[in-house]
Amino acid sequence: MADRLFGWLTKGAALLTLALLLGILTSLLFGAWPAIQKYGLSFLYRSVWDPVQGDFGGLVMIYGTLATSFIALLIAVPVSFGIALFLTELSPAWLKRPLGTAIELLAAVPSIVYGMWGLMVFGPILAEYVQQPAQALFGKVPVLGALVSGPPVGIGILSAGIILAIMIIPFIASVMRDVFEVTPPLLKESAYGLGATTWEVVWKVVLPFTKTGVLGGVMLGLGRALGETMAVTFVIGNMNQLNSLSFFEAANSITSALANEFAEAGEGLHQASLMYLGLVLFFITFVVLALSKVLLLQLKKNEGARS
Repeated sequence: MADRLFGWLTKGAALLTLALLLGILTSLLFGAWPAIQKYGLSFLYRSVWDPVQGDFGGLVMIYGTLATSFIALLIAVPVSFGIALFLTELSPAWLKRPLGTAIELLAAVPSIVYGMWGLMVFGPILAEYVQQPAQALFGKVPVLGALVSGPPVGIGILSAGIILAIMIIPFIASVMRDVFEVTPPLLKESAYGLGATTWEVVWKVVLPFTKTGVLGGVMLGLGRALGETMAVTFVIGNMNQLNSLSFFEAANSITSALANEFAEAGEGLHQASLMYLGLVLFFITFVVLALSKVLLLQLKKNEGARS
């Protein structure tokens, strides 16, 4: 009877999670239905956002969300991998624990603190030492000039992406370190005994053994980057126009648009469009997780083919 009760409780917990997920999806669909009826899928590629005229499109927010998250992953994944590799393979014993604890403490810093630091400290540094020299060097180059254009204020997509990278590094690095440490020592010692270097041991032994956990850590960081609100709101510029594809151009994201406008949005199309943005973010997250599962399945099939 105890085993049956335990089984019912665990099954109920799983079903409750699924019910909550369906409830969130249903509420988003219900709230966004007026905007879905009026715009349909054209909402995804319309760049107009005019609450006064009642004309809405989500392209600017979707682009800002994807661009900042991509920049964050591009920076955070190599840095996190280096941190995890150092802590598990190269760090002296006396430094391993305090350094690991210090990295984990970065995850406890509130996001609004990152946003304020990005706006008041990092933004001016980025403008003076990165944006202005880049514009002076590449400003007249046909393609590169467009990528570095924009007012030199240090606020924009690149600034938001770097702040997000700093925020997700502790999550990815902690997961990578933990999964690297569960690699059986016998496997690594055997590789070292055969003459493998540290890099060869990590690349050919540790990573193949822990690829599921590593990919899970990356997806955890990506989920944090996609859903981050306050830090992005401070440094992305919150401009609902897409004048160029410059990394330094002020833009907007789905989460920052919701944070800035939802409280003041009137009932009707404006509120429904914001709910539509939330629904789009929901599906972006779902697609990212689905692609990660497909990638893991493909990796397992390739292993079977090699064997």
